[in-house]
Amino acid sequence: MFRTLIWFIYFWGMLILYLPCYYKAKNMKDQEQRRVYADEKARVWMGNLLKLAGCKVTVEGLENVPVDRAVLFVANHQSNFDIPLMITQLPGKKGFIAKIEMLKMPIVRDWMRFMNCVFMDRSDIRQQVKSISEGVAILKSGHSMVLFPEGTRSPDGSLLEFKAGGLKLATKSGVPIVPVTINHSKDLMKKGTIKITPAHVVIKISRPIEMTEEMNRETVKLTEDVKAIITDSLL
Repeated sequence: MFRTLIWFIYFWGMLILYLPCYYKAKNMKDQEQRRVYADEKARVWMGNLLKLAGCKVTVEGLENVPVDRAVLFVANHQSNFDIPLMITQLPGKKGFIAKIEMLKMPIVRDWMRFMNCVFMDRSDIRQQVKSISEGVAILKSGHSMVLFPEGTRSPDGSLLEFKAGGLKLATKSGVPIVPVTINHSKDLMKKGTIKITPAHVVIKISRPIEMTEEMNRETVKLTEDVKAIITDSLL
């Protein structure tokens, strides 16, 4: 439990130490400058959290990430550590489609907004449509995003049902989907506990899927295809 205690002390301590940075970002007039600044701070903070957790990471397939345009990263969801892993291990700046519950976390929610995160309430259809439209606008502006289509963490690492609606972010914006498979992050912090245990996480990045008009009409099939790709890379 000592590792867990140190981890949480660092997590909340850095939120306090980052307050001057937070106000600096909040007062920035240039949104792009603020986004870059927030990404830099998040990478340092999240990187140290992974180190304190005893997380070793191997990333395969970085060459599959397009470097000249925005993409929608679609990944499985095993752990609370998946967001730090995606921030630190994937190239480029990116926002997230996050659960509406994250709005309950003061300061954290603002840092997420600075990074172009979008908050989605899956129980409210109208709000979902609004969130997808917001995400599409971000992707069209040239900024990548991350989607966890399961909508929640898997307790044992096996894939849960993929919600088809989220992939409209790609079909409506025209950006490619990059499937990402996260292996063993569940071992860092199992669902239902706060205890942190060292683990070796393996991230596999598959080749991008270019959007077509047919995919725009067949979102359910596209979702099944993406899930199959991620399933094939599970260890």
